[in-house]
Amino acid sequence: MATNRTFTMIKPDAVQNGYAGKILDQMTEAGFKVIALKYMQLDESTAGNFYGVHRERPFFNDLVTFMTSGPIYAAILEKENAVEDFRALIGATNPAEAAEGTIRQRFAKSIDANAVHGSDSDVNADIEGSFFFSQFERF
Repeated sequence: MATNRTFTMIKPDAVQNGYAGKILDQMTEAGFKVIALKYMQLDESTAGNFYGVHRERPFFNDLVTFMTSGPIYAAILEKENAVEDFRALIGATNPAEAAEGTIRQRFAKSIDANAVHGSDSDVNADIEGSFFFSQFERF
């Protein structure tokens, strides 16, 4: 059964390029309600723990370095069918393959600097949202 919440991060590349506001606007215009939002800088430990599922992959160290290279926005979004609808809104991981008008097609520069993270399942949305936000930080 699909849940109504998903987790996202606006990544350092998009924040550095001044796209965070436009990305948040696109999310809310697509019907997502922001129920939790933080502006923060990840340290190596936090980024490593968050992306721990990728620890054995060859890109893990580069991913941690990238995710700690500047501030990010972490958010929990709410909408019916949130995970699936958000994945459609952000587009393919590779912006060259992302559909016209998607967040990654509009704001990402490469497969590595791809502007946003979006949970890939309801279970991961809950895990990822809980990684960054307590119940008291959700509205």
